[in-house]
Amino acid sequence: MLEHNISLEGKTVLVTGAAGFIGSNLVVRLFKDVKNIKVIGIDSMNDYYDVNLKKERLSRIEALGRDWTFIKDSIANKACIDQVFAEYKPSVVV
Repeated sequence: MLEHNISLEGKTVLVTGAAGFIGSNLVVRLFKDVKNIKVIGIDSMNDYYDVNLKKERLSRIEALGRDWTFIKDSIANKACIDQVFAEYKPSVVV
């Protein structure tokens, strides 16, 4: 079995769908496991399901007090994504 270990220490990670179940739990886990990490979350906050639940998830992330930036927009918005990459220069996108 091949094993790949990628250190995320000191990296910037862009998490798409950050207000969703998987995205928000990934952000919490990254902050739990990596001491020095910056996470940029992007989510359109669509109403496919309860927007208040998404807001609660984002509040939980905010409460961690870590290096976190949230952008309310769609990953389909090329201008926004171009700006995110220019400004934050993420090393990893999930």
